Amino acid sequence: MSTKIDARGLSCPQPVLMTLDEIKAVSGGEIEVLVDTETAKENVSRAATSQGWEVADVAEEGDAVRITIRKG
Repeated sequence: MSTKIDARGLSCPQPVLMTLDEIKAVSGGEIEVLVDTETAKENVSRAATSQGWEVADVAEEGDAVRITIRKG
């Protein structure tokens, strides 16, 4: 089961907080986070890793970046 978070247009720390809220809500699986700044990409990836999640993929999609994180 994959969860999607659309954090485009939001400045940090909002994308990180949204990601951490979702990490707390699920015990594992896959979460896709859409961001549109380099800072948000780095901060979301770092936050996920610090929570024991793997950054499985980072893909440019037009003006956005899709970060796929996994656990379990």
